[in-house]
Amino acid sequence: MIDDTDIRLCRTFQTAPAAVPKDDTAKYLRSGLEAEGFQAPDWLVPDMEDGTAPDMKAEGLENTIELVPEYDFPGEIWPRVEWSYEDESFRDRGREQIDQLVAEIGDEIDGVVVPKVGRLADVERAAEVVAEAEAEHGYPDGSIGMSIIVETGRARSDLREIATFGGDSRLTALVFGPVDYAAELGARDLGDGRPRWDGLLEALSNEASAGGLLSIGGPFDDLFKERAGLTYYNADDYADQVEYEAHLGLDGSWSLYPKQTIQANTIHMPTSQELERDVSKIERFNAAKREGTGAVTLDGQMVDEATFKVFRNTILQVRSIHETRPEQTQAHYDQSLLERALELELSYQ
Repeated sequence: MIDDTDIRLCRTFQTAPAAVPKDDTAKYLRSGLEAEGFQAPDWLVPDMEDGTAPDMKAEGLENTIELVPEYDFPGEIWPRVEWSYEDESFRDRGREQIDQLVAEIGDEIDGVVVPKVGRLADVERAAEVVAEAEAEHGYPDGSIGMSIIVETGRARSDLREIATFGGDSRLTALVFGPVDYAAELGARDLGDGRPRWDGLLEALSNEASAGGLLSIGGPFDDLFKERAGLTYYNADDYADQVEYEAHLGLDGSWSLYPKQTIQANTIHMPTSQELERDVSKIERFNAAKREGTGAVTLDGQMVDEATFKVFRNTILQVRSIHETRPEQTQAHYDQSLLERALELELSYQ
């Protein structure tokens, strides 16, 4: 029997400042919680770290605790707390934030995002903080997840060890943080854009996969371009980054803006052509099984268990999206094709 929940979704990791200097300090957090359709991210990340000004951290925590329970958000909620492997004061604030989040809205959040971790020992230290909050407030061990942002040389150096630890712990996702990473390495802005970090992203994808974790690409903050006196949304360059991350096998992309969420949700989603192709192949394979055929060739391709799993992954991805975001699948696919995908028998044997 195939479990349709085998694929955990994080096509979009959308950070929303938890407090901003406006009349409604929770404006962007509220907007994320209210988002619908393709503007709704799989993971909404109330940001109490870099996205919130230093003098508004406490208000950001209050906004998160107050607002999150008011909404029936169908995706996952992962607040980003403060942390730093090299600064105990940041870790102390992160400990307090994690404790208060679990105490007040532990039933409403799926986990916490911990930034600027160092080596494996620091990741283990952060995981212990989450475990202590769980125990203190009566939650079963492992019920509150943890994801980390890989944005230091130390975390990059221990990436394999961290991912291995993640396979048997509450660690859920590895997220790339290119700006802090570049700064820590002593990189300079030469005016021609940032590096793509090909090797790091490939390692992130590989180690996350080996550890049973999700891998998420870094933010793209060149939101707008100017030309001929006009300012316009930089859709093409962000799409290029998301497509590149998808080709490397990353599970999702960081979003800073609702239009980015639309793009990432769509790019990390099988196209109608892909779904039709793989539904058709599995339907024909199933028909051959019923007729007692041994080896099966579909469109010139010999199908074994490995190739069948590739076809099946497409269907599982669509089913996972449909489970939490049916409005997206219904808008994206022809109804009859979607019904075929949902009813398909996915056992190889």
